Amino acid sequence: MPPLTPHECRVLGVLIEKAQTTPAQYPLTLNGLITGSNQKSNRLPELALSEDDVLTALDGLRAKSLSREVMMSGSRVEKHRHIARETLEVSTSELVVLAELLLRGPQTVGELRGRASRMHPLESLDTTSAVLDHLMERDPPLVRTVAPAPGSRAPRFAQLLCPELHRVEAVGPGAEPRAVVAVPSAAPADAELESRVDRLESDVAELRRSIERLTEALGGDPGAAPRAAPTGS
Repeated sequence: MPPLTPHECRVLGVLIEKAQTTPAQYPLTLNGLITGSNQKSNRLPELALSEDDVLTALDGLRAKSLSREVMMSGSRVEKHRHIARETLEVSTSELVVLAELLLRGPQTVGELRGRASRMHPLESLDTTSAVLDHLMERDPPLVRTVAPAPGSRAPRFAQLLCPELHRVEAVGPGAEPRAVVAVPSAAPADAELESRVDRLESDVAELRRSIERLTEALGGDPGAAPRAAPTGS
């Protein structure tokens, strides 16, 4: 498969992320994809993709059998879903790790476990390391080892769907890390805060879905606005 473009990487990462974290809003509309591609949290670097940028990226992903257009029953707008799991032949754990690397660039095992777990549980560092090993052992590999971030000794991992997406240099076993132009890693506190915000957003979405199901079961209109409480005379 030809390498992805940077914009294709962002759009594919968003499709995978939203499929896992907000399934009620998935598949995504074009507007949803634009918003997800340009959001400030869990993205590095931050982008400002236009509608044309996202449409071009979708064309490329469809040509590479990584996304598909769908028409949902009762919907008037075309939506989009990824088919990366089938095309790349990966497990869900491998898929979310790839998505995290597409969305935020090279990361350590610990960073990947903490951040990708918002999409799918990664029980331990050993589990995450095993996922990375399997991705690196593929033919061709989907992940490689890269130099640690400045000031750190922890090795990082980068995806190979678009090798030039983040400017880092690969390091072989036993090799000394070479100078790199690295994308800065988020501070641990920032990463923890973003992870908590993501979990809260997911919880709120689940509560909304529960309320809608309860309203429908009671014969009400889930889209109706709540009635104002009567005021005393």
